[in-house]
Amino acid sequence: MNDKQLFDTMCESLYAAVISDTLDELGYRHQVMRENINPIDPNWVIAGRAKTVLAVDVHYIPENPYGKEIEAVDSVNEDEIVIGCTNESTQNGLWGELLSTACKVRGARGAVVDGLIRDTKKILELDFPVFATGTKPVDSQGRGMVIEYDVPVRCGGVMVNPGDVVFGDRDGIVVIPNQLVDEVIKLALDKATRENNTRKELLEGRTLRQVYDKYGVL
Repeated sequence: MNDKQLFDTMCESLYAAVISDTLDELGYRHQVMRENINPIDPNWVIAGRAKTVLAVDVHYIPENPYGKEIEAVDSVNEDEIVIGCTNESTQNGLWGELLSTACKVRGARGAVVDGLIRDTKKILELDFPVFATGTKPVDSQGRGMVIEYDVPVRCGGVMVNPGDVVFGDRDGIVVIPNQLVDEVIKLALDKATRENNTRKELLEGRTLRQVYDKYGVL
């Protein structure tokens, strides 16, 4: 399947916990971002390729404060998720309504920021999924700036490379290294099916031991 079909399937059939469990089983036990990065609408579910953006705090107004930021957003591709690494900054809101609008029009599937955002009312109205640590209304000019994009970043405590697959829901954000995507999705879909069967049989009155021995999931 192509990327669009893959990400649609992930959003319809998978969830962060089952993907995390699958990565654990493969020995990748540190692929979930910090618990303080959450969707501003808990019903949002996202899956897509990582478009990495690196920002740092500054304490002066640069001559061209938005140069790299504009380049980064204008280079976003369809089915990508912007991964905004701010190094856990609390100085400013890196992400807002206009960046969300530009990315949605380009076909992006969402944004994950390990820092603060603003314009949340407008972002909710736009229905562009954004995950962040919190909100702050101040502009980034003179407080933070994008210095690079399409480079490896550490976001939410997880190393993210351009092209990795990112999945997020109300439970958290999981990063699947690109070389593992096919294997992880196949195993996660199988585990999700076994969990669904387990739930069904529990509701029918079977004991947890009975269904665990049958399906091997908990």
